[in-house]
Amino acid sequence: MPRAATASTMPSFENLDQLEALAKGRMSGMAFDYIRSGAEDEIALRGNRDAFARLRLRPRVLVDVSKNDLATNVMGTSVKMPILVAPTGFHRLANPKGEAATAQGAHDAGTIYTASTIATTSLEDITAASAGPKWFQLYVFRDREITEGIVKRAKKAGYKALVFTVDVPVLGRRERDIRNKFHLPPPLQMGNFDVGPLASRMGGESSLAAFIANQFDASLTWDSIRWLKKLSGLPVLVKGVLRADDAELAVKNGADGIIVSNHGGRQLDYSVASIDALPEVANAAGKKVPVFLDGGIRRGTDVLKALCLGAKAVMIGRPTLWGLALAGRVGVKTVLQHLRMETLTSMKILGANGLDDLRPDFVTRP
Repeated sequence: MPRAATASTMPSFENLDQLEALAKGRMSGMAFDYIRSGAEDEIALRGNRDAFARLRLRPRVLVDVSKNDLATNVMGTSVKMPILVAPTGFHRLANPKGEAATAQGAHDAGTIYTASTIATTSLEDITAASAGPKWFQLYVFRDREITEGIVKRAKKAGYKALVFTVDVPVLGRRERDIRNKFHLPPPLQMGNFDVGPLASRMGGESSLAAFIANQFDASLTWDSIRWLKKLSGLPVLVKGVLRADDAELAVKNGADGIIVSNHGGRQLDYSVASIDALPEVANAAGKKVPVFLDGGIRRGTDVLKALCLGAKAVMIGRPTLWGLALAGRVGVKTVLQHLRMETLTSMKILGANGLDDLRPDFVTRP
């Protein structure tokens, strides 16, 4: 179990990459590996960062950037930056206050928090803890009554959109979790379901992999989008798209937004990096729906590259969890504010006089 983090424990840092090593000492080895790990050889995990490193920026000069700002509107919500908090599970592995503290930190930083289906805090308790704007990430269960129930609860609790995650028909083979026999240590449980603890298992799989294999619906097709829209009355964003043809199908079937993501390298190893897939997905979506990017964001220059190549905003996952482990609510806020600072600084040097000025010709490959 993690020890409680306080504002005084937030260490100084120069960049977000430093936070992973700092956070490692604040949680168990199993919990750290769960957050950090990718699938199989972790090529896709490393590939998200490698792909950003291959891109170069082409700055303009003698542009008035004295009044630049990162504030924008995302799906009808005003935010202070085009940087949102991605859905990630089991935050109480990082900090006893868990998802409530993450949502509070996101609100403090002026952005949107996305709660996970497999949170360790109920969606209602997250709402009670934070008045900030929130989306709800949804996995569809074989038992549709479970899905219908949680969707209705999310709408009642004030979540503004559903993030329909479509790249987990089964859980990717995360060998660190297999080796650790990943489970939720008592008294931690899933906050949104009365399924009992994800207890330690014997044999060669994690308890999470077994839960997903037994509960998640692997038979989903594109008509699920319209079903969720009708059921919820909320905008539905499709998360996990990496191809133009899938982007076209998402739009055709009623998606209100697309999130380009390879699940942080945690599902299909050797999958294309999110930033490499972004241009074709953005081109396929055109102006019909907004496109977002999730995966590998660690620098303000990464944010700019994604925005130039067609993303309305980006989402970050692991860095917020490292901040949560280090200093709870304050740690999450600090991570987001740091990334905002880097983004604004780099945008001024890039010679863009606002978010609307960012375009593909600012980015090149050497």
